[in-house]
Amino acid sequence: MKWSRAVRHVEELAAKCGELAGLPSSIHPLRVVQLWAVGDILGEPRDLERVTVALVVDLPVDDVPWLSEPHGAEHWANATRVAKNPIRPLWRSSRAPVWNHHVDRPALVWDSVDGTVEETLAALADGRGEEVRLPAPTADEMRARLRDELAVSLRALRRHTRAYEDKRWSPGKLTAVSDALWRVSDGYLDVLDASVG
Repeated sequence: MKWSRAVRHVEELAAKCGELAGLPSSIHPLRVVQLWAVGDILGEPRDLERVTVALVVDLPVDDVPWLSEPHGAEHWANATRVAKNPIRPLWRSSRAPVWNHHVDRPALVWDSVDGTVEETLAALADGRGEEVRLPAPTADEMRARLRDELAVSLRALRRHTRAYEDKRWSPGKLTAVSDALWRVSDGYLDVLDASVG
């Protein structure tokens, strides 16, 4: 995808975040409160396969372990066209830092208080994403973040393993439970690799 189209996807998603934030929670109970640009879109203009974003939701940390999807994420992704567009969402809790070993120095694009950050969109369009990124964490801050992220992921892995065991031989489809277990397993292994690497 062309750079201009990639930036347009981020801009359109910011607008959709604003639209959904204004709707009653009975229509869209999952509340996204921030949108951050992550990864390649923060670099030099070039063709991209997809855009990575961090979507911060107003949920407890344990409800949003690394690489998982919180309850309602599929409905939200369909409503915003994230599911149809070349966008990779990384779900994060508002009650912990957005950054980690993969969400490296993201740039805030939208939040539910101040709306779209036009300076960030302009910087992305011009290939100046470096100018609007968060500062890099110290080595100690990164170690502490990974320690916290690993603890959350381990709790999620245990919780989802129990849910899978409970559902395994019950009637009905197992896909939702097995997919959730796969996601938290992948997240746990990813953070574990980053912690020991």
